[in-house]
Amino acid sequence: MATFLYKLGRFAFRRRHFVALFWVALLTLAGVGAASAPAAGSTSFSIPGTEAQKAFDLLEQRFPGMSADGATGRVVFKAPAGEKMTDAANKATVEKAVKGLADGSEVVSVADPYQAHAVSKNGTVAYASVKYKVSGMELKDASREALKGAAQDARDAGLTVEIGGDALQAGAEPGAAGEAVGLAIAAVVLVITLGSLVAAGLPLLTAIIGVGIGVSTITVLAKALDLGDTTSTLALMIGLAVGIDYALFIVSRYRGELAEGRSREEAVGRAAGTAGSAVVFAGLTVVIALAGLSVVNVPMLTKMGLAAAGTVVVSVLIALTMIPALLGYAGRKVKAAGEKRRKSAEGTPEKPGLGARWASFVIRRPAAVLLLGVVGLGTIAVPATQLELGLPDDGSQPTSTTQRRAYDLLSEGFGPGFNGPLMIVVDAKGSDAPKAAADKVTDGIKGLKDVVTVTPAVFNKAGDTATITVIPGSKPSSVQTEDLVHAIRDQGAGVKADTGAKVLVTGTTAMNIDFSQKLNDALIPYLGLVVGLAFLLLIAVFRSILVPLKAALGFLLSVLAALGAVVAVFQWGWLGGLLGVEQTGPIMSMMPIFMVGVVFGLAMDYEVFLVTRMREAYVHGETPGQAVVTGFRHSARVVAAAAAIMIAVFGGFITSSESMIKMIGFGLAIAVFFDAFIVRMAIVPAVLGLLGKKAWWLPKWLDRAVPDVDVEGEGLKTLGDDRRKDPDEDRELVRA
Repeated sequence: MATFLYKLGRFAFRRRHFVALFWVALLTLAGVGAASAPAAGSTSFSIPGTEAQKAFDLLEQRFPGMSADGATGRVVFKAPAGEKMTDAANKATVEKAVKGLADGSEVVSVADPYQAHAVSKNGTVAYASVKYKVSGMELKDASREALKGAAQDARDAGLTVEIGGDALQAGAEPGAAGEAVGLAIAAVVLVITLGSLVAAGLPLLTAIIGVGIGVSTITVLAKALDLGDTTSTLALMIGLAVGIDYALFIVSRYRGELAEGRSREEAVGRAAGTAGSAVVFAGLTVVIALAGLSVVNVPMLTKMGLAAAGTVVVSVLIALTMIPALLGYAGRKVKAAGEKRRKSAEGTPEKPGLGARWASFVIRRPAAVLLLGVVGLGTIAVPATQLELGLPDDGSQPTSTTQRRAYDLLSEGFGPGFNGPLMIVVDAKGSDAPKAAADKVTDGIKGLKDVVTVTPAVFNKAGDTATITVIPGSKPSSVQTEDLVHAIRDQGAGVKADTGAKVLVTGTTAMNIDFSQKLNDALIPYLGLVVGLAFLLLIAVFRSILVPLKAALGFLLSVLAALGAVVAVFQWGWLGGLLGVEQTGPIMSMMPIFMVGVVFGLAMDYEVFLVTRMREAYVHGETPGQAVVTGFRHSARVVAAAAAIMIAVFGGFITSSESMIKMIGFGLAIAVFFDAFIVRMAIVPAVLGLLGKKAWWLPKWLDRAVPDVDVEGEGLKTLGDDRRKDPDEDRELVRA
C-alpha cells in the first residue's frame, strides 16, 4: 500500500492542475446539484420490530384515514387571572381559534375543548387537539405557520396560549456561531503546529471542500432517500474533524521529510506512502464504526451513519490527492519541520521536545502512570452506572420555548401524565367476543398502579379492533410510566390466553420506551461487530496481538468516562449552567451507541497515527522503550494538535439549540479529550513500556496469514532516496 500511495502522491504533485481541477469541478457539480435539488420533505421515523411500531402499522390497516402516527398539536389556553375558560368571552375566543385550526390540507381533525371535555376541573386551563395526516417530521411549514397563527390570534384576544405536541418539531440547528469559533480555534492550532499560514490553510481548505462535497451530495439525495437535517449536521461535524486531521498528518509528515533533505516531490510521495497509509486505515476504522450503525436496524440511524461514512471516504481521498497537489502549488511557502529553530540554534545540540520528554518520563514510571490514568478515568465513569435513557419530550425543552410552557400548563391543569398518554390497541380479530375482550383489558388496566384515567374502548367499523387511551399518573419520561407500559404488556399475555385478543401498547411515550430498549439490546452486538472488525484490521497494521487489544480496552475506558461526564452534566445538571443545559433529564437513547461508533473510529485514528511511528522505529532496530520515545518525538505534537482541533470542532456544536446536537457535541468533545490526552498519551506508552518486546509479538502462523500492508513504508526503500532539488525549487532559487 505504501508504494501505491507513494506513486499516487507524486502523481498528484506533478499533475497538480488536473487534480485540483477535478476536486473543484466535483465541488461545483455537487453545489449546483444541491442548489437545484427539490426541497426535501421532513424525514419519517420508524422503529421496525418494536411493539409500538406494530401497533401503529395495525391501526393504519384497521382504522383507514386515522393517521395513527400523524403529528399532534395541542393548543393550550389559560384564562387571565380571576377568569375561567368557561366564561362567554373566553369560550368565543377558543371556538374561533378552533375554527381557524381546522383549515389546512394536512389537518385530519380538531377536537373542541368544550365538546371533548378538555377543560381542567378548576376551569382555568383548556386545550384543543389538532391531528394531522403526516408525522411531525413530514409536516409542511405552511401547516406549522397556520397553527402558530391561530394561537397568536387567541393571544391577541387576551388569553395565554402555548403550543405543545410534535407538530412544531423542526430541523436541528447546529449553532453557526459555535462552528465558526471551533474553526477559528482549529486555524490557530494549525498555525502553531505547522508554523505558517499557508501550511495551516491547506488542511482547512481541503476539509471544507470535502465537507462541501459530502453535505451537498446529501442535500441532492435528501428527498429520494428521506434524509433529514440531522444527517447533514452529523456529516458536517465528522467531516470537518477528520478532514482537518487527516490533512494535518500528511502535511506534518511532508515537512519532516523535507527536514531530511529530500526534494519536494520525493517528500510528498513519502508522506503519502507513510502518513497516507495511516490515514487510509484510520479512515477505515471510522467508516466501519459509522456504517456499523446499520446493525441497530433503525432506518434513521442507518442513514445518518452511512452518510457520515461517505463524507469520511471523501475526506480520505482528498487528503491523499489534493493535499499533495496543493503542496506542489505552495512550493517553498511550506517549510521543513524545525527550519527556523535550526537556523536560530545552529551549532547547539538539539533539545528533546515536550513529547519526547513526556514519553521518557512515562517509560521510567509506567506502573504509576497507568494506575493514575485508569483510576482517574474510572472515577469519572462512575456516574455512567446511573445512566437513564429516553427520548426528549416537551418537558426537556428550555423554558423559553412554547412547547415547554404548554407542557407545564397541561401538567398544572390535568396532571403530569397527561403529557404522555398511552394508546392501547386491542386486536380482537381472533376473539369470539371482541367487546368482552376490550372490557377485560380496560378493567385490568384500571387496577394497575400509576393509572389516572382509562377511556372507554373505541372500535373500528369492522368491530374487530379497539383503541383505549390511558393517562398515567407520572410524566412521560419517568421510570413509573415505563413500568406501567411493561405492566400493561404483561397483562396482555393473560388476556390473549383467555380471549384470543392481542394487546399492544403504543403512542409517543411507548415508542420512546421501545426505541431506548432496542438501542440497549443492539449495543453489545454493535460493539462486538465494530471492535472485532477493527481489531482484525489493526492486527494487520501493527502485526501484533497485544497492541490492538490494548487499543480496544483503552477505547472502552475513554468512552465510559465520557458517558459518565454526559450523565453528570445532562442528567444530574453539574456545570449545566455553563453549557446552556436548561433542563436535565434522561440521556438521549441513541447517545451511547452513537458515541461508541464515532469515538471508536476517532480513537483508532490516534492509535494508528501515534503507534505506527513507534512500530516504524522498532522495526528499524530501536529498543521498545526507544521506539516509544521516537514515536512521541515525531507524532505527539501532531496528535495533540489533531485532538485539540477535534475538540474545538465538536465543542462548537454545544451552542446548538437542538438538545441532541448539543449532547452529541459535548460527548464527542470530552471523549476525544479523554482518549487522546489520557489514554493515547499516557496509558498507551505506559502499557508499551511494561510489555517491552512482548507488545510486538505475533504468532508465526498468524504472521504468515496476515497480509503485509506496509504502513511503515518499508517498500519505499527499493525506490531509492531522491534528495536532489526538483525543477520548481531551482526556478524559485533563480528568481530569489
